[in-house]
Amino acid sequence: MSKINLAKQLGEQLPSDIIDFIQKAGEAAEKRQQRLYVVGGVVRDLLLDRCNTDLDLVVEGDAIKLAQAIAASKKASTTVHTRFGTANLKWASRSVDFITARAENYARPGALPTVNPGSIHDDLSRRDFTVNSMAIELNPRHYGELIDPFNGRQDLDKKLVRILHKKSFSDDATRIWRAIRYEQRLDFKIESETLRLIKRDIKMLETVSGDRIRHELELVFKEETPEKQLARAAELGVLEALHPSLRADDWQAETFAAAREKNLPDPTPSPLYLALLCYRLNEKELEQLIKYLRLTKTTAQVLRDTLAIREKTQELAAPGLAPSIVYHLLHGYSAAAYIANSIGSDSETASEHIELYLSVLRHVKPALSGKDLEKLGVPIGPEIKDVLQKLREARLDGRIGTKGEEEEMVRGLSL
Repeated sequence: MSKINLAKQLGEQLPSDIIDFIQKAGEAAEKRQQRLYVVGGVVRDLLLDRCNTDLDLVVEGDAIKLAQAIAASKKASTTVHTRFGTANLKWASRSVDFITARAENYARPGALPTVNPGSIHDDLSRRDFTVNSMAIELNPRHYGELIDPFNGRQDLDKKLVRILHKKSFSDDATRIWRAIRYEQRLDFKIESETLRLIKRDIKMLETVSGDRIRHELELVFKEETPEKQLARAAELGVLEALHPSLRADDWQAETFAAAREKNLPDPTPSPLYLALLCYRLNEKELEQLIKYLRLTKTTAQVLRDTLAIREKTQELAAPGLAPSIVYHLLHGYSAAAYIANSIGSDSETASEHIELYLSVLRHVKPALSGKDLEKLGVPIGPEIKDVLQKLREARLDGRIGTKGEEEEMVRGLSL
């Protein structure tokens, strides 16, 4: 069987500075009697005509020393992780990871693997799916040659996501989430035996730490339309394994789409997606999920604030609320919590009040400062704060509008 060479595709699809880099890296590896390969997503996307410049280079040999030698010639910077035999090299706006080819073994389900140096075939064997288990050699004599021990190219043609071996999900159940991500992102189908193994091994998600599940969820939120991944996860029972009260239905899809529209042209922040995913949980369920995923304090606060605002929906839904009341009900919460409630609330009036707060009310403040109030005879202490609050409320409700009117109001207060 003749070898497939992808040198032409590399030249056509990757930027010229990256081509120049990988060719010189291949020459440097050759001089050191090492073999160098580009692996994983770049190879997959090259064959799918999709742009991907997130380079992972695998070295049969010492990846750190090779990266450092190349960095010296390019005046680039390197970040080294000796324990894992990896190095990240940065130059200009580019970033490349150098990885020592390795074999992995799992002492028990869900455990992080033990790692030993290995060949490119060992390295491809440790990966998740056939379509991600291909490599392209970069050494000059074999530049562009495709290495495809698991027929990943064939599965690309068939649009299939296929696991490498039957213990793959039990070794690392986060691959279940990855299978769903790739299936939905690429518009593929999970291969039938792989699908059977997912259903068999859903319970193995319990062997994986909440930190790692959180990381997989964050990757879902980075997808173009994460509601598709979540809907598929719900269909397969994977979302229920995260928490039995989570749902991915039409409401979820609509709110996620609305969140993207609100954030254009910027990407939607993960905490906002997470707030919408958790929007219908009660306090106990929310705290269970926060604890399990070991969320950061900031993200956990977004979720708690979202629930706190949601619980004020009935008050916010009252028509004709004075602006000062709206301000009082909404002041002091996280930005993403406001947006989540503006999108997710079942009350149009409540949503309008939240939008009014975000666009106008939160920016209203008195013209007078604390020092101005002291000069007007307001005693130093809590009275200053009380008067400033009264001035803000008066401005919010349109009872005063100028600094002079504020001074007049202060003189009329009995202090």
